Amino acid sequence: MQSHRGIAASTATAGSLVLLLLVTACGGGEDKGSAAKSGPTHVSATRAGVVAPAKVEVIADLAGCKVKIRTEADELREGVCHSEKGDWLITTFPQEKYKLTWLDAAAVYGGKYLVGTRWVVSAKPELLEQLRPRLGGTVQELKGTS
Repeated sequence: MQSHRGIAASTATAGSLVLLLLVTACGGGEDKGSAAKSGPTHVSATRAGVVAPAKVEVIADLAGCKVKIRTEADELREGVCHSEKGDWLITTFPQEKYKLTWLDAAAVYGGKYLVGTRWVVSAKPELLEQLRPRLGGTVQELKGTS
């Protein structure tokens, strides 16, 4: 059984490796047939090697806006941002079960959401479709109660 210090060191090492992968993944050349076009500041999640769970700040960068964190809780982290294209609500979750609970609650209101592994983005449907090639995920329509 590992001590708390051993677990913390393992976690720090794993985090460093993920960061290293993210940094080195951005150095590749452009594929002419790439489905997601990206510029130097807007790299697709797939090309950047972003793996779930993404951070609110990473998703905001891919959306082209600066985020303001409005909720910091054990179950979720939520930020809002505004770009020239529109407003975004970005929510990330430490576990998939929290995302599923959030989606169940949001179903009361209906609407379309861009949903990935442990994250959800809320915005106008056309903005979600524009972000999907860079971020991944699927657009899900939740039925509201009438």
